Amino acid sequence: MTSRFRFTIAATDGRARTGTIETRRGAIRTPAFMPVGTAATVKAMKPADVRTAGADIILGNTYHLMLRPGAERVERLGGLHHFMGWERPILTDSGGYQVMSLSELTKRSEEGVSFKSHLDGTRHLLSPERSIDIQRQLGSTIVMAFDELVPTTSTPEVQRAAMERSMRWAQRSRDAFDAGGDHAENNAIFGIQQGALDEDLRLRSAQALTAIGFDGYAIGGLAVGEGQEAMFGCLDFAPGQLPADQPRYLMGVGKPDDIVGAVERGVDMFDCVLPTRSGRTGQAFTRTGPINLRNARFAEDTGPLDPECGCPVCATWERAYVHHLVRAGEILGAMLMTEHNLFFYQALMADLRAAIAGGTLTAFATAFRSRYLAKGE
Repeated sequence: MTSRFRFTIAATDGRARTGTIETRRGAIRTPAFMPVGTAATVKAMKPADVRTAGADIILGNTYHLMLRPGAERVERLGGLHHFMGWERPILTDSGGYQVMSLSELTKRSEEGVSFKSHLDGTRHLLSPERSIDIQRQLGSTIVMAFDELVPTTSTPEVQRAAMERSMRWAQRSRDAFDAGGDHAENNAIFGIQQGALDEDLRLRSAQALTAIGFDGYAIGGLAVGEGQEAMFGCLDFAPGQLPADQPRYLMGVGKPDDIVGAVERGVDMFDCVLPTRSGRTGQAFTRTGPINLRNARFAEDTGPLDPECGCPVCATWERAYVHHLVRAGEILGAMLMTEHNLFFYQALMADLRAAIAGGTLTAFATAFRSRYLAKGE
């Protein structure tokens, strides 16, 4: 760890930890949830409002930004922080997830992944070196190594080969990052553990990443359809295979109860499109479970989205009005729903941090699940 990036654990409760990641762009309180700003925007939100909701860091996407508006253009315009008006930390994912999700447009080799743009059909090559260079051009605070993600339903042979290739790509990513001059001196890079649900493959991956050396470590290849029970089964061992004194980031997770369970198992960082995507499609998160504001039963409901929420939306507008906006397809409906959902997620992270610090995480998690899962729609 250096002055450009330092992780300090302030308290533990079982396997859970709370602490602070210090970066040149500001501090990140952990456990942390990163709102997703795929295309240089957290959809339906202004950056200042994302910060007001409690977010210390957001996530940007290498694949989408390289295609539009282009990393070179963002660099010419002063980097991603300046471009989008968010001066705090930004983590950029490497594009590996898009490689899997758009697999019908891709061709993989040891060099990297050749793919057709989903926008205009142009052909591109994304390699470890190119992914890291794009993230450097964007000015990312936390760069992610380029990896190969395969479904957890893949054969053991495919899972092993993908993990081993990911480790070779991890070394190439680290080398490319270190060659990045001032950017490398002022920012950080995380490696990504792979291995599907196999404990031995995960261990071999963790050992390879630790030998290379990274500033933090992500747990990749989960939240891709395997279900919560299988994911938690993997998280029963995967975080403990990674260095205890560095941040652990579970990529693409997730639902509030997923996050609580992962924090109990030693995870420090999360990201997911769920709170923003749900906000645009009429789903609000509450302490007693998610509710669908499109339902007719909210047409004359004069209560707030969540009676226990202190966000500006719940303090100002009634469910009936938000229901009207959602049903009418008004832009304000998506804005209000997204703002509330982000406040909900950040309040959950604050509650988790406080529970860990106070040694009451088990009681908090039990009470949260009892209420949240009892009335979910």
